[in-house]
Amino acid sequence: MKFSGLVCVLALALGVASAAAAPQPEQTVDMKEVLKPGPLPELSLGPADGVPVVEYASVTCPHCAVFDRETFPKFKAAYIDTGKVRYTLREFSRNPLDVAAFTLARCVGEDADKAMATIKLEFATQDKWAFVEQPLEPLLAALRPTGLPRDKAMACLKDNALIGKVRQITDTAEKVVKIQGTPTFVINGKSYGGELTMADFDELLKPLVK
Repeated sequence: MKFSGLVCVLALALGVASAAAAPQPEQTVDMKEVLKPGPLPELSLGPADGVPVVEYASVTCPHCAVFDRETFPKFKAAYIDTGKVRYTLREFSRNPLDVAAFTLARCVGEDADKAMATIKLEFATQDKWAFVEQPLEPLLAALRPTGLPRDKAMACLKDNALIGKVRQITDTAEKVVKIQGTPTFVINGKSYGGELTMADFDELLKPLVK
């Protein structure tokens, strides 16, 4: 009986610890400012009336790539495909290579779906181009499945107007969200840094979704 009582106490303690482990926000932000359209078409999935979830990601960030590969498909199935969430990916450029990769993704086509698919391809091939001394050729090779011709890719990398818009997305994120690192998620007026798990999303979203 004493042992059973100890088990119950431990179970209760673990439950309290689990509740305390819920993700804590880094910042409180103005959601209206966050959701203002940027200089380029929004990279969004899900219905317009879904709960807005905004991810700021760097395409050279290993944690962002792991999230995209391992957690995002589950998140998409549970919240986007069911019409509960309006997910938006925002390009956060930590370095010139991010700017180049995001610019090329936007050059694949004006269609936001094509840009998002290209960014997913860049995440999937990140180890082949993001951490090498000469990344341009491996990056262009990784993008061949998109059909982006080399001459168009090189022209895009000299398109100062487009590059400026890609950089503007980052500048706005720094001012409005005060991002500490990537990935960063903004949900219900609060920002959360790091790879959120499905348990984290459940904790944050279930009180908000219909």
